[in-house]
Amino acid sequence: MNENIIKLKSWLAVDDLDPAVRKELEDAYDAYEKDPSEDNLTAISDRFYRDLEFGTGGIRGIVGAGANRINVHTIRKISQGFANEIVKKDTEEPSVVISYDNRRGSDVFAFESACVFLANGLRVYLFERLSPTPLLSFAVRELGCTAGVMVTASHNPKQYNGYKIYDSDGCQYLPEEATAVANAINSLDIWKGVKTVAGDYEGDLQTKIQALADGPAKFDIVPQTVEDKFIELVLAQRLSPDAFEDVHVVYTPLHGTGNIPVRKTLTKAGIGGLEIVKEQEYPDPEFTNAPEPNPEKKVALNLGIEKAKSLNAAGQHIDALLATDPDADRVGVAVLQNGDYQILTGNEIGILIFDYIVSTRKKLGTMPGQPVLVTTIVSSPMVSVIAQAEGVDVKKVLTGFKFIGEQITALEKAGELERYVFGFEESCGYLSGTYARDKDAVNACLLISEMIGVYKKQGKTIVDRLEELYKTYGYYIDITDELVRPGEKGMHEITAIMDSLRSPDAKYGFTTEIERFFDYRRGTVQIRGHQETTPITGIPVAEVLEFDLLDGTRVLARPSGTEPKLKIYYSALGKSPVEATASLETLRQEVSKIANL
Repeated sequence: MNENIIKLKSWLAVDDLDPAVRKELEDAYDAYEKDPSEDNLTAISDRFYRDLEFGTGGIRGIVGAGANRINVHTIRKISQGFANEIVKKDTEEPSVVISYDNRRGSDVFAFESACVFLANGLRVYLFERLSPTPLLSFAVRELGCTAGVMVTASHNPKQYNGYKIYDSDGCQYLPEEATAVANAINSLDIWKGVKTVAGDYEGDLQTKIQALADGPAKFDIVPQTVEDKFIELVLAQRLSPDAFEDVHVVYTPLHGTGNIPVRKTLTKAGIGGLEIVKEQEYPDPEFTNAPEPNPEKKVALNLGIEKAKSLNAAGQHIDALLATDPDADRVGVAVLQNGDYQILTGNEIGILIFDYIVSTRKKLGTMPGQPVLVTTIVSSPMVSVIAQAEGVDVKKVLTGFKFIGEQITALEKAGELERYVFGFEESCGYLSGTYARDKDAVNACLLISEMIGVYKKQGKTIVDRLEELYKTYGYYIDITDELVRPGEKGMHEITAIMDSLRSPDAKYGFTTEIERFFDYRRGTVQIRGHQETTPITGIPVAEVLEFDLLDGTRVLARPSGTEPKLKIYYSALGKSPVEATASLETLRQEVSKIANL
């Protein structure tokens, strides 16, 4: 018998199996018995061929039944493994704060996590309502907790949920510590190794949570003052407080957690006009009016752009659309330019915010000595060029904002926190303050609106400013191709593509000579003209390949740590948009041939 079918049957043999999980597994097995096709077997195998694994953003998976799915039982197991590690770090007063977004089962999974932590003797704080990831990161520090949990799948498709873990600095767990947590989770028997007090409470979810709050357990609801202080610290990031009065934006939380904090922040900042996309305003786990809740994607912005256009046609001038993802740590932007709305990439917004912060702080005389920008190896090289021209040190890190957070914490421990001026990653994640250790779309919405107002007073748009930067530093085009390969078969396909790009023969596929070839998994860089490889310093091992070509173009490839896909990042440089576009297309064709795409 197939081993994954055996695993399915072992789950069905559990007496207290969650009813919804039981029904889903029974339906999957019944379908296979009636029709033992490869498709029906794959439907079972995908649930059990592996346990959920840590990626760049914690653990994420499809909500459903099985060891490779997010459900009550896997959440309890994950929480137990995490609890075991927390009490090792804090043997006196271990504590954890938990937040969650609008996704399927997020509130239930947050409650189940709390019940496991309580059973293990931890003090637990739970947000009263769904709240953003950056607020959770801040709350860990503000409440003095040992750890934090955010139940979210961030910008993944609606069928996903996930579990991000944070240390006492409010930073997502780094690889070494995350590996220890993963090992603790994997060592557990999902049915015998988990402690929980969930069975002690009855009724609907709110009744259970209230019973926890009223009972003797070490459980508290996070006070409203935490969110209030968070918003005040975000507002403290303003550089031009008088810039907001003539700014008019449309905002959408894409059914997620940004609705309240973003609106509060922009209103307190004195924004001139703030219109909401009503169809996407309230929490909805089905994302009924946001079919792909990822602000990097045009489809996520379409409804907001339509609203902005209709308001313009009615006589209201709308400068931009702002869209935050479900856990409000990313923001997408479309700006009114020459009568239409132009969508800006994550790289373009990051470049604009960095340029604005540096130029404004220099004018104000508030630039620190030895200022630091932290960005990722896959983000646009243009920002490093600007930083060098402005005298700003650049620290490049692996993909994942936790590595940016790590750099902020290192500066803090060195007593040099003031040196940090900005951090960003190309996937629409930004942070200008040090009150949190994760990207913050509330902060980004504030700064983008402020930029719009400042440049508006100068008679230009932020797109006009971007064009000025291109004319000064060269035209950079940065795009990402995503190859979606789901399931076990897809995992092997992604591995095969990476192997073909890593092959020594790959270098002959580029018409332009390779200046540097980085293999981050091996921790080596091959430099043109040198026979031996050189170790990569300062960056952990990761499954990433990077080709830097002599003409200033660049290609990186990495499997996603949150979804079943391979990401290929292209950066092309030219003296004009036409030249840069031509270079980009050449790169894509060459990579396609090398990897047999």
